[in-house]
Amino acid sequence: MDYIEVSGRTVEDAVTEAVIKLGTTSDKIEYEVIDKGSAGFLGINRKDAVIKVWKKYSVEDNIREFLNKVFHAMELEVEILISQDEEGKVFDVDLKGADMGVLIGKRGQTLDAIQYLTNLAVNKNAEEYVKVKVDTEDYRKRRRETLENLAKNIAFKVKRTKRPVSLEPMNPFERRIIHSALQNDKFVSTHSEGIEPYRHVVVTLKRDNRDRA
Repeated sequence: MDYIEVSGRTVEDAVTEAVIKLGTTSDKIEYEVIDKGSAGFLGINRKDAVIKVWKKYSVEDNIREFLNKVFHAMELEVEILISQDEEGKVFDVDLKGADMGVLIGKRGQTLDAIQYLTNLAVNKNAEEYVKVKVDTEDYRKRRRETLENLAKNIAFKVKRTKRPVSLEPMNPFERRIIHSALQNDKFVSTHSEGIEPYRHVVVTLKRDNRDRA
């Protein structure tokens, strides 16, 4: 927690000075009185009040602050748009900028890493767990559609050849998309094999259909 120490003739004066220094408003700070100060006798031996002051941070503030540090280190100018669900437990972050391909990375690996680190940073001192989803240029929607199409094509191949097909290694989120896309297929089943980060989905013909082959 970053804080500053501020003094004033009274605690109220010190709070006013702190608000000015932090460039915020009184409802967005918290403070601890270190010394209440004293008026002295006829102004003699007067002692200023001293307080320790810090900004109140919302989850949105924490998300924005962390990502700004990341993008500053990457020397990128990125606009950060944040929205949340009605319960305030899921935060959707949309990133906008000139070259978002850098943030997406190969098969979304960079974007996944940013999302993972943001969740760690935000929940480090949180009283209640929140989930942060990070996206840019609708990448996750486009990736989902690509994987769903892939799943259907692989299922068709397995039905035609009656041989299992192993897909490339994927993260847990992408594997779930494949499993979900084929869970109601009457002819094929899916399961995961391998150890992270090489864990992958295998699509096989269901046993009843193999027996009829």
